Amino acid sequence: MAAMSGKIVQNVFIAQFYQQNRQFGTQYQRDSCAPYMRTLPHLNGGKLARTGISSMQVRDLSKYQSGFVNLLTVNCNAASSATTVPSLDKVDFLKLQNGRMLFLEALLVLDLMLFNMASTPAMFNSTLTKDDAFLCPVDGAIMITASHLPYNRNGFKFFTNAGGLGKTDIKDILERAANIYSIFLAEGYSVKKASASLKKVDYMSVYTSDLVKAVRKAAGNIEKPLDGFHIIVDAGNGAGGFFAAKVLEHLGAITAGSQFLEPDGMFPNHIPNPEDKAAMKAITQAVLDNKADLGIIFDTDVDRSAAVDSTGRELNRNRLIALMSAIVLEEHPGTTIVTDSVTSDGLTSFIEKKLGGKHHRFKRGYKNVIDEAIRLNSVGKESHLAIETSGHGALKENHWLDDGAYLMVKLLNKLASARASGRGDGSKVLTDLVDSLEEPAFAVELRLKINQSHPDLKGGSFRDYGEVVLKHLDNHIASDPKLQKAPVNYEGVRVSGYGGWFLLRLSLHDPVLPLNIETPSHEDAVKLGLEVAAAVKEFQALDTSALDKFVQP
Repeated sequence: MAAMSGKIVQNVFIAQFYQQNRQFGTQYQRDSCAPYMRTLPHLNGGKLARTGISSMQVRDLSKYQSGFVNLLTVNCNAASSATTVPSLDKVDFLKLQNGRMLFLEALLVLDLMLFNMASTPAMFNSTLTKDDAFLCPVDGAIMITASHLPYNRNGFKFFTNAGGLGKTDIKDILERAANIYSIFLAEGYSVKKASASLKKVDYMSVYTSDLVKAVRKAAGNIEKPLDGFHIIVDAGNGAGGFFAAKVLEHLGAITAGSQFLEPDGMFPNHIPNPEDKAAMKAITQAVLDNKADLGIIFDTDVDRSAAVDSTGRELNRNRLIALMSAIVLEEHPGTTIVTDSVTSDGLTSFIEKKLGGKHHRFKRGYKNVIDEAIRLNSVGKESHLAIETSGHGALKENHWLDDGAYLMVKLLNKLASARASGRGDGSKVLTDLVDSLEEPAFAVELRLKINQSHPDLKGGSFRDYGEVVLKHLDNHIASDPKLQKAPVNYEGVRVSGYGGWFLLRLSLHDPVLPLNIETPSHEDAVKLGLEVAAAVKEFQALDTSALDKFVQP
């Protein structure tokens, strides 16, 4: 059996960071592998794609029974270079799932395709595209990205045509790798330098051409349906800069004033995050300064997005959900909109009373939201949109992929079709759709941290402790006539009172209980805060300083 050493596949950002920040070395842990979804098929007779934000495609993976093994070492804080695989006798594959930067794979290779810079949605799309010139569709894709997190939090996202892979799937991959590795050692094979066929492909041009076609179709197959529109893109120095030149300009839009299009993972201007106040301020100011019709902002790997209208009104969080709901419910009357748990009561009223749809509020986390929409469809409850306040939005028509670029294409479709029908008031066609959305006068999120070393935990986990806190709050609320628990709730404790509501829930990953409050006034929010403070005061391991400060007169 021949052994092959692959090239280190690097995120473009990472090589730059390493040159500037050698003192950081390689000691950082990466972010969780593949927070995506659904099950991992057996990779027999298939192809594998890879990126970091680059991508390699691997043809005929399952040939390993007959022969070639490719061992790839990926050190996410090193500069890109060719390398041979280091000694294998100390590798513990099962520790790689949420641990060290070293990731060693046993993969069978015939051909490799390098995609270079690519967005997360494009990588999943490569498993769906039918194009022999690009060896597509591939059966698997691997991407290196930290999303909007710092460069030292890079991790791997894995995809098949069923979607992204989750923790169970990653564990399965590592167990298989460990098994192959043990056989490899038992049979006495040594690691030798070898070569593989590597083809560089501009896959992003395939992906973006589909986005362009979608907008043209919505406008009645007009070549440049956005001719005359001035639309600004803020990529936040992430991977979304392509949208200006490869999508908007091809559709005829003016993109002057677009900013931070060049990738730089140090994020020198602002964090590329549609929930970040500095990021939204930056795109808003750019729209106003350039008198643009619309502003579009992406997160780093383009699976989240938001917009700003010509007046500087932000279309993110509840407003973006309301806007997307209005568009989707025009196309699919009565359908169910699935959101995360922190969406407002005003949004529920808007979806159900104004638009005639159904609002299904589920757990926080875009994977949870998407999977719930899929589940509803499987039991006969139609749903066409799953969207989270963070900016992750997935549509049934787009294979339930949370694609920030596709989400913005749906807005562009509305602009283009309105223009084609004779309407010429720009982004007002979008803001008119959400004018009747009731928005809270006051909203706040407070984070109550759990001290994991406090004796009050009695050796248990922070998650168990948090659940006890929530149960106690639930019992406390039940005895208070001024408060009413939500009749349907899937996460934490959600309560209405004083004209508003609060939700206390356990964070998905951290030892924190986030408390969201929305009310007609600050005074009403304080009243709800005092109710929570009274209920949780006996829990000594819970740091309530943020809540205490908020409720102080």
